[in-house]
Amino acid sequence: MRNNSVRNLTISALLIGLGVLIPMVMPKIVIGPASFTLASHVPVFIAMFFSPAVAVAVVLGTTFGFFLSTTPIIAMRALSHIIFAVIGAAYLQRHPEIVLKNGKFTLANGRFQLFNLVIGLIHAAAEMLVVSVFYFMGNMPETFYSQGYMYTIFILMGVGGLIHSLIDFNIAYFVAGALYKQFNLPIFVKALNRKKNLNNATA
Repeated sequence: MRNNSVRNLTISALLIGLGVLIPMVMPKIVIGPASFTLASHVPVFIAMFFSPAVAVAVVLGTTFGFFLSTTPIIAMRALSHIIFAVIGAAYLQRHPEIVLKNGKFTLANGRFQLFNLVIGLIHAAAEMLVVSVFYFMGNMPETFYSQGYMYTIFILMGVGGLIHSLIDFNIAYFVAGALYKQFNLPIFVKALNRKKNLNNATA
């Protein structure tokens, strides 16, 4: 138990560090007035493959880092990730089998991609809510107001945020799929064990 706790703390710390570093070094796609940093959500998504506790730790850690180094709106958007992270990690604990298709990893996994879509919708909705609060408080750059609420919030933050989420979760899923056998990612281990137990029950 103690070794598992130390492992989770170490993993959380590494993912928090990546979560703060990635926005500084990865390329950005700018669609004025918004910008989207490739892979910026990957550490949180990877944390979901461990446990809800690790996912929460990574969200809170990255949020704290953003509060120290960026604007309040970016930090609050990061904090809103706790919603999809907890929901997603908890669902994976109950249904680990969705990360594998016929016992194997593949990006062409319909059940996982449906899960990805639902998480993306929650993710985008939470960020839209945060940005809407700042928008109506008058705390956004002028470029957001010149484009209008429907375009900047619903199109850019909503549709754009959903696409960004789908891409980042697939990157995280690909990385996890490449590493799960070497690093015993808990959700993948549970999925393999469930598949094995099912095979034994039907043998």
